[in-house]
Amino acid sequence: MPLYWDDAYPIALALRAAHPGVDPLSVDWETLHRWVVALPDFADDPRLKDPLRLEEIQREWLEEVLAHG
Repeated sequence: MPLYWDDAYPIALALRAAHPGVDPLSVDWETLHRWVVALPDFADDPRLKDPLRLEEIQREWLEEVLAHG
């Protein structure tokens, strides 16, 4: 399933799987952006680097880590 910037929750799940044990709050925006666009299913324009979208992805990822370890 292709991932787009608006898919914060599925992106967060993919990041959690790709980077187990990483504290999402320790990831800076540049790294988070690189990791998102490097996901195999990412199909959106990588140049759309919106801090609000990155923040939402980070928040979803953090909630997953807190909920499931």
